[in-house]
Amino acid sequence: MIMPRGQPLLLPVNPLFIFVSLFAALFLNMLPLGRVTWMPDVLMVLLAFWGIHQPLRVGMGIAFLLGLCMDVQESALLGQHAMAYTVLLFLTQLTHRRVMWFRSAAQALQMLGLFVGVHALQLVLRFFSGGIFPGPEMIGAPLLEAALWPLASWVLLAPQRRPPSQDSNRPL
Repeated sequence: MIMPRGQPLLLPVNPLFIFVSLFAALFLNMLPLGRVTWMPDVLMVLLAFWGIHQPLRVGMGIAFLLGLCMDVQESALLGQHAMAYTVLLFLTQLTHRRVMWFRSAAQALQMLGLFVGVHALQLVLRFFSGGIFPGPEMIGAPLLEAALWPLASWVLLAPQRRPPSQDSNRPL
């Protein structure tokens, strides 16, 4: 793939780093902070990030399993988060080549549509299961998730930006 102009080549990502970051996001979502509707879903942001940047390593199966963990933890309709995360990963796999051409702030705008769609899917699933409307403040969650995108990009790509070991015989 041709790299967009001005973007440096990145080192390969460590699979253990992906695993640790996803489980850290899962545990951050599981903190008993009191679930408010405007609070961003950090696991959703990281799943989307790794779905964009590493689509062969983070797939829909991982999203489904992490979604089931979130369903059990929140006592939600079993499969609500699992379906939402799986649809999110499917959509990121459809759009990852296009999104990678943009800078981080423009990627956040691209991802805003996906986050709004996934939250709308969760709302529809909640309505079909007999749930109530959580309120208009739920609009804040996708906006905050899109605002977290540049920060997540900067933090999660930092280990890959390290320069490779310098060698006096090799100019790279």
